[in-house]
Amino acid sequence: MIDWISSKLGRKFMLGTVAGLLTISLLFLIVFTRMYTGQLEQERALASVDVNYLLQSALENAMLKRDLDGLRDIVKRLGQQNNINSVLILNPGGIVRFASNPRFLGRKFIRDKDLGCANCTLGDNFTKETSRFIVNEQNHEVLRSINPVHNKKPCTQCHGDIVKNPINGILLVDYDAKAIHEKVQKSTLLLMGSGSIVVLFAVVGGWWFMHRFVLEPVSLLAKASHSLSKGQLDTRVNLEGKDELAQLGHAFNSMAENLKISLRDSYEKEVFLQKLIDAIPDGIRVIDSNYTIVQANQSYCEQIQRPMEQVVNTPCYQSSHKRDEPCVSTLVNCPLHEIMKNGKPLKTMHQHIRKDGNELFVEVVAAPVKLFINGKKKQYIIESIRDLAKQLEFSHGQRLATLTELATGVAHEIRNPLASIRMGLQSALRSAETMGKDIGEFHKYLMIVDHEVDVCIDITERLLKLATPSGDSLQLISLNDAIADTISLLVADASQQSIAVELDLAPADPRVMAADSEIRIIVVNLAQNAFHAMLEGGCLKISTRVKEDDVQMCFEDTGIGITPEDLPKIFTPFFSHRADGSLGAGLGLSICKTMVQRYGGRIEVESRIDKRTSFTVTLPNADSEAIKQTEMGDLS
Repeated sequence: MIDWISSKLGRKFMLGTVAGLLTISLLFLIVFTRMYTGQLEQERALASVDVNYLLQSALENAMLKRDLDGLRDIVKRLGQQNNINSVLILNPGGIVRFASNPRFLGRKFIRDKDLGCANCTLGDNFTKETSRFIVNEQNHEVLRSINPVHNKKPCTQCHGDIVKNPINGILLVDYDAKAIHEKVQKSTLLLMGSGSIVVLFAVVGGWWFMHRFVLEPVSLLAKASHSLSKGQLDTRVNLEGKDELAQLGHAFNSMAENLKISLRDSYEKEVFLQKLIDAIPDGIRVIDSNYTIVQANQSYCEQIQRPMEQVVNTPCYQSSHKRDEPCVSTLVNCPLHEIMKNGKPLKTMHQHIRKDGNELFVEVVAAPVKLFINGKKKQYIIESIRDLAKQLEFSHGQRLATLTELATGVAHEIRNPLASIRMGLQSALRSAETMGKDIGEFHKYLMIVDHEVDVCIDITERLLKLATPSGDSLQLISLNDAIADTISLLVADASQQSIAVELDLAPADPRVMAADSEIRIIVVNLAQNAFHAMLEGGCLKISTRVKEDDVQMCFEDTGIGITPEDLPKIFTPFFSHRADGSLGAGLGLSICKTMVQRYGGRIEVESRIDKRTSFTVTLPNADSEAIKQTEMGDLS
């Protein structure tokens, strides 16, 4: 009930108005009743005084004339009047000498008990008039009027000196209190009825006024505020008039418009900031002192393969390391821990875990920043996270671009003179054919030169294929052809190092969908990696095979092998541990792994110290995929 009333302003107003008016009416009724009762008592007292004066005059006259029978008759007739219960005349000693009811004659009245004058002002000799509501001997409530009959000079013959005997007797008149109370009740009921009507009109009128000029505008403002709180920024209120509520409505509309503009500007700035950091190729995330990511860009989400809603407002160690608690600072160089300790920027290397469980090697550059949020200064850590695999691709792209430019220039520089030589040789051959048998030896040597020119041109073609940019489009590549062409460029290098290269290519000709140049680069890197492991010569066996939906390239060398400690690190960017002790770039195997994973494949390694090492590259079989697509087309 209390909740129902407190939920509406109109109900509280109605309850308050009714309660206030009822309280005021009740207090007014009590005051009025008391005042009216007192007034009736006063009127009765005045009436009794008039009657008493009449009786006193009659009494004095009867006493002077000694007409006691006439006095008795007056008392009797007066006692028979309406609203008069009884009339008594007492002597100064309180004994009834005359009474409208004869049974009271001779009775002695005690002041405190019978006259109700325990604290009245009659005094011991009853010298003053008074009136009191009392319960008489018949258990009826009456208004008892007590009036002394004063001693006068003509009465001194019988009653003695005035000073010693100030009164000759006491006139006591009992008025029926019921009539007085009935009159009070009627007046009270009339007053209550009139008051109720006034209260009703006041409540109805107040309610109409409040509902029309207060509650309706307030309700409109409340609804508009509720809509505004839900994000409905076009909400407005239309309040007529020029009063305070109308002014409040205009102020609300201005506030809503300013809020709409401010939120729009804030949203646009937020979108601008997000677009700005999303345009940064490196991952960006902002971390507060509680390890919570408060901002991130799209690059970071792509790095860990999670949508933005699963990154922001989550712990940094959970999104990037898949942990349930902060990283141990003694095991991981935590930027937040280090910066909180010394307040300086930090650069470190981390291994993040993607959603699919694969590791991501990154370079983290972190710096502190202090911002005011909700009026309080807070410290945040901004991390720039660079994917080393992409950095490798960039470095590889630069190197490949340089190699492409160099190879293209070299190939053209060699190819153009060779083409000219070939044209001259072919012309000489045609001339020699017309000269007869004497120049047979000359023709033989010219044919040898022409063949070698073809070999040189073929080598330049292979070099150009190795240096061709991969682009975005994939091609159907024969692994056997790519391996044979690429290894032919490394034969001379292998021979100088006393390394034999054996090719065991599958007759089924395994094929994959990839970029031709990248497959050749994988072959070059794995072959050169094997050469570096065989310092005193050895054998590199390269084989291909088809295994159902996959095809494989296997590079097995007889080098010094890889230690168990180094085996987990060989694909880590910038990790290099050559057998000859020279410091390599540490990018070859990382580049190979990145390329293989791009085509949905994998690269595996097995090694035995001083025995052998084999790298196996597994890629999807392009012919198997084509067969599946054909079968699906037939079924449909």
